[in-house]
Amino acid sequence: QQEDRSNLKNKSSKRKKGDEETEGSETRKKENSERAEGNQSTKEELFLAASEEEANPPASSLVVLGDYDRKPVQPFLPQWLARPKLVQKRIKDNLIPIGDVPGIHPRLLKKLQMNGIESFFPVQAEVIPAILQSASNGYLMGQGGYRPRDICVSAPTGSGKTLSFVIPIVQVLLDRVVCQVRALVVLPTKELAQQVSKVFNIYTDGTGLKVVLITGQKSFAKEQEMLVQKKVTGYCSLADIIVATPGRLTDHISQTPGFSLMQLRFLIVDEADRMIDDMHQNCLNQIVKAAFQVENDSGSNMLFQRTKPGPITAASSCYPQIPLQKLLFSATLTQDPEKLQQLDLFQPRLFTSVYSEKKTLGDGTETEQDTNKKYTLPEGLSQCYVPCDLNSKPLLLLHFMLTMKFSRVLCFTNSREASHRLFLLVQAFGGVTVAEFSSRLGPNERRRTMKEFEQGKIQLLISTDATARGIDIKGVNYVINYDAPQFIRTYIHRVGRTARAGEVGVAFSLVLRIQERRFLRMLKDAGIQDIKKNPVKGNSLKPLVQQYEEALCKLEKTVKEGKQNAEIKCFVVTEF
Repeated sequence: QQEDRSNLKNKSSKRKKGDEETEGSETRKKENSERAEGNQSTKEELFLAASEEEANPPASSLVVLGDYDRKPVQPFLPQWLARPKLVQKRIKDNLIPIGDVPGIHPRLLKKLQMNGIESFFPVQAEVIPAILQSASNGYLMGQGGYRPRDICVSAPTGSGKTLSFVIPIVQVLLDRVVCQVRALVVLPTKELAQQVSKVFNIYTDGTGLKVVLITGQKSFAKEQEMLVQKKVTGYCSLADIIVATPGRLTDHISQTPGFSLMQLRFLIVDEADRMIDDMHQNCLNQIVKAAFQVENDSGSNMLFQRTKPGPITAASSCYPQIPLQKLLFSATLTQDPEKLQQLDLFQPRLFTSVYSEKKTLGDGTETEQDTNKKYTLPEGLSQCYVPCDLNSKPLLLLHFMLTMKFSRVLCFTNSREASHRLFLLVQAFGGVTVAEFSSRLGPNERRRTMKEFEQGKIQLLISTDATARGIDIKGVNYVINYDAPQFIRTYIHRVGRTARAGEVGVAFSLVLRIQERRFLRMLKDAGIQDIKKNPVKGNSLKPLVQQYEEALCKLEKTVKEGKQNAEIKCFVVTEF
């Protein structure tokens, strides 16, 4: 019993002690909780105080450099790109009589009138005086002269860029005494070079200035004879103005004895964006290197050195030399400073017709339009696209030509093989005078084809992108992109073959349904949103199906008879 009483007493004391410990634990928890709450309230008070202090900072002489707000990073452009000289887009509404443009020589004004030009387009009225002004303070740097600023021009196709550099260059060279290469025009294709050379010949006729075209269409030896002549005292130049393609030009720089660019005053790069992108940068570097090399003066032992431009010093101003001015032209000139930096431009000026316009709304407020446009299309151009599948593309083209009665149509494909196959198919179908234009044809055949197309003898000209850039084809009413272009600049140049010089024209693009989203996104990213969807119902194509199938059979028969090569058979079997 005593043991039981002892055990009960111990248990009671343990319970009491346990209760006391529990009470103590709960008390400590309560104290800790209150302390935590107090700390939390203190943190909140400190945070609120800091926020108030940040919102209402005390007066201080310290400058706040930034904040924590996330703001979109705006691209930083050089001043000449950020603030260009804007050129009016609308040609017909902004024609300027040639007599109102200051500084043009009367002799050239007369030439312009003889060629039916009474008014300048906006880009011509801006750029011609700018180039003339850059040459007005002296032909030489030093002795009162200065280095002229380089000029870049970004304007729509058909806006008159060629005449913008032809007129001032001819005028600057009118008073030259000794024949030397003073102007060099570099272009990406032979056809474009021929076109520019033709314009130069028109305005140099009767002036004594000599224009030489070097594109590889003549033998290398023949071109050498056109460029330089060897005399007892040395070599002399036979060209004042050279129009060239890059490959042939670099060959003459490295292999033609006596060919010199030491007197070069103007370097014109037409279709400048393509020249940069197509790895012709090395050509431009070779031109500049040839222009600033050491040359042995003919008839003496003196060395003439044309040094690269640098800081103007008292010493450099004592030795006058001819400046080299670069003139860049394109309908799709890049605004990427890194790419343009490769050209080593000197204090360039940009003339552009790519800009936003303010439009007055009905309530009198003004809003900006075309704010995200990267390129400008001709104002008279209407754009449509036709969703289709692969099998219906040839039928759609025939529908446009035979049912819709389209005429003077320039049709683009993405390869010369595709152009040839489509040409054979349309020819076999009949009812359309058709021709092809690509590198498959020789130079003479291409010239003849282009002439017949301009004369209206050919209704449909199926071409690669050989005619897409710069070529001025007269009277093109419609452009059809049989193959949708993969790049926006290709699209810009293709559709720019119509609606030139303020005229009207229509561009149709046949777009596969799987390409539609990407095609529209490409245009939207370039700021082109006024293209209309123009679906063609299948019932419209049914009348052509039987004759179309007969044309395919005729083609296949021709292949079996061996009158055409194997690629046509492959085309018939796989594509149709």
